[in-house]
Amino acid sequence: MTVLVTGATGNVGRPLVAQLLAAGHRVRALTRNPATAGLPEGTEVVAGNLAVTATLPAAFAGVSAAHLISFGDDYAPLANATEIVDAAVAAGVRKVTVLKGDLDKTPLDEAVAAGGMDFTYLEPVEFMSNVLEWAESVRQEGVVRDGFPTVPSSMVHDADIASVAAAVLTGDGHSGKEYPLTGPEALTAPEKAAVLADVLGRDVRFVELGRDEMIARWRAEGYSDDDIDFFVMVRTNPPEAGRTVLPTVEQVTGRPARTFAQWVRENAAAFGG
Repeated sequence: MTVLVTGATGNVGRPLVAQLLAAGHRVRALTRNPATAGLPEGTEVVAGNLAVTATLPAAFAGVSAAHLISFGDDYAPLANATEIVDAAVAAGVRKVTVLKGDLDKTPLDEAVAAGGMDFTYLEPVEFMSNVLEWAESVRQEGVVRDGFPTVPSSMVHDADIASVAAAVLTGDGHSGKEYPLTGPEALTAPEKAAVLADVLGRDVRFVELGRDEMIARWRAEGYSDDDIDFFVMVRTNPPEAGRTVLPTVEQVTGRPARTFAQWVRENAAAFGG
């Protein structure tokens, strides 16, 4: 079978491409700039964008299954959701996974559900790769600066999201399912800093930032007021889904979810390890 992976150079798309290739499947990777994609040998890399309908018929041609993303630039819902599904159905795509960035249904979620294909929603909590935002301060100062230190996160390894997507796209029994995806533990920011220290084998201090300091940092990073309000809500009144450990990864893939310590070992170079 040929599987189309959209968002192929992203945190989930890249390991998904690698896992599908390793399992012997043909993979077509959709990316805006094939010349800089840097995907594994054997990948059919094509230029396109889910948000640009005209690029989709060629992308979907000959594809049996596809991994879709329910949001576009700046995590905004895709305005051409119906056109995306129409192009997939017209090409004969039979199965799709939809990587969700929000608990609410997006136009693409709804269009996929109405499109007649087998579909599965993937609903990950915080990605472990988000911790890379600490990399510079850990590398240069041995310090993690963050706020809201009592709030735990059941963050998930990006490759585990890809593993679930691969299992769904190439297996049976997943149609119509919604899969919330977490890691095997819920950690607070100081606990994450402690794991970094243990794996890297050196001191990593946690320095707490106050609410106003966090808001100022997010604003300096260019986030909108709506984004900042959402960040504060998640940190002060976190949804249960974001701090609850679930067995979904192991249930779908047959393998335990990867730990944060494993993720740190794999990315130690970014932190000066």
